[in-house]
Amino acid sequence: METPFNDRGVSVTRNALSSAGQVFPLRDIAGVQVVTVQKNKVLPVTISVLGVIGAIVGAVLHSPAGMVCGTMLVVVGWITWATQDVTHRLMVQTANGEREALMSTDRDFVERVGAAVNEAKAAVVTAKD
Repeated sequence: METPFNDRGVSVTRNALSSAGQVFPLRDIAGVQVVTVQKNKVLPVTISVLGVIGAIVGAVLHSPAGMVCGTMLVVVGWITWATQDVTHRLMVQTANGEREALMSTDRDFVERVGAAVNEAKAAVVTAKD
């Protein structure tokens, strides 16, 4: 690997992968994998359903406070859903198991880091031959 990878605080050299204060020696890395983690649906739906129930109970009991609190919970549930991001993680397989080396919302960046790790490992194997 002629030019080491160094972008956004992540570096890959011919010896190691360094990310978020973690250092993974290339000799210990058996493989890398990009994993996508989708948005959490359960929490926002639960908050919103509880809000709807609270608003209905508040309306039935003629309680403005109950209706306002219920409506606020519906809004909080929606905001919880809207502010979540789909994240992509670079998982590194070592002899000790699988560990997360990097997490980002930019899949292309995570894939570039994974490709740089694979390229550096291949360069080390080629240099030994």
